[in-house]
Amino acid sequence: MSKIKTAFFCSNCGYESAKWLGKCPSCNQWNSFAEEILDKGSQKEENWDNYNSEKRKTKTIAIQDVVTTQEKRILTSDPELNRVLGGGIVPGSLILVAGEPGIGKSTLFLQNGLLIKQLRVLYISGEESEQQIKMRADRLQISNDQFFLLTETATQTIFQEIKKLKPELVIVDSIQTLQSHLIDSSAGSVSQIRECAAEFQRFAKDTGTPVFLIGHITKDGAIAGPKILEHMVDTVLQFEGDRHYAYRILRTLKNRFGSTAELGIYEMTGAGMRVVANPSEILIAQREEQLSGSAIAATMEGMRPLLIEVQALVTQSVYGTPQRTVSGFDLRRLQLLLAVLEKRGGFQFGMKDVFVNIAGGIKVEDPSIDLAVICALLSSYEDLPLPAHVCFAGEVGLNGEIRAVNRIEQRIAEAEKLGFAKIIISRYNKKSFDPSAYGIQVVAVSRVDEVYQQLF
Repeated sequence: MSKIKTAFFCSNCGYESAKWLGKCPSCNQWNSFAEEILDKGSQKEENWDNYNSEKRKTKTIAIQDVVTTQEKRILTSDPELNRVLGGGIVPGSLILVAGEPGIGKSTLFLQNGLLIKQLRVLYISGEESEQQIKMRADRLQISNDQFFLLTETATQTIFQEIKKLKPELVIVDSIQTLQSHLIDSSAGSVSQIRECAAEFQRFAKDTGTPVFLIGHITKDGAIAGPKILEHMVDTVLQFEGDRHYAYRILRTLKNRFGSTAELGIYEMTGAGMRVVANPSEILIAQREEQLSGSAIAATMEGMRPLLIEVQALVTQSVYGTPQRTVSGFDLRRLQLLLAVLEKRGGFQFGMKDVFVNIAGGIKVEDPSIDLAVICALLSSYEDLPLPAHVCFAGEVGLNGEIRAVNRIEQRIAEAEKLGFAKIIISRYNKKSFDPSAYGIQVVAVSRVDEVYQQLF
């Protein structure tokens, strides 16, 4: 009887060790090692042998001898998914989609699989039965004769079915439920996730079939499984949003075939995920009267201009230590802006509680919303509402100067489209475009005190 082989794996990064370690030498996490049984087998057989007749021959080649062709992309019926993938699905790509439970990952990709009628699609589910998936498909009210279901968790059986069906797109829901016969540990363990992902990676590259892997996330918000999973795949998409809101955001974290700055916005409805064509309208709260502490920022997410509402509340601190609370904005950035207002503007925020919120539950990293944050803070500080139909685009420096931002023409055009009468920008941006070409009034400022005089 052969001896059972075991190894210890770090549950955070997937580091393998022959013995238990208190601290992982790779990611420096404590108490993250767990023992798993290994049985690699004498020889790994590719489960999709003879899938296609043309076998790829591996040989060394000079880089100038490599013939490049324009990559053909598969366009889906979902413009938001096309955008975040960089223009469509690349054949042979492996795409990991992660998100919280109940956020709508399965619904989104079942819907997209049903809408792609030009391809033979295989939807592999290890979490739901055929009846459950059919009930959801009936709710979506989309019919497709080229869409096939497989409820299985063993990769050996999955690849036997793939060999028979020869699908042109594969969706796996979810990678944490699959189990390879080459590894003896339970499904969801570090070694199983890594092995199953590796098998689908080899299948995708050898056959040119795109594969979507739906994955879970941990309570910390990180993608469950070893970090190597994110390195193996070509694209990592994060599906996020608050379950108490109807809006969902599909964000690109990694993309070998496009930009990582793109964003897709959906609305969860009873009939599936609805694409939000003009997100600026939903991100600006509808209010009957002008209230203090609210400013509109013209920001960019990838190539898309967005107008978002920045809300600020400045109150006298009741306790000894003033509070600084943010939602959707960087706390350290807020502290920097408050220091600029204290030093360069003479405003006393030292004994004030400050709260900043980005309306709509969106997270913004674009520094061009600095000017809107400062104006919202000053509006709440003075308890005076900002003039109606004014928006802002500018980065604030440590000396109180308003710095130029990129793609200013797109921001101005978006503000004009939504009916704003005035946009306040940096004076250094004014050299790069002609203000008379727009129907909106463009006001250029160079310092924070100039903005204060303009508004108050």
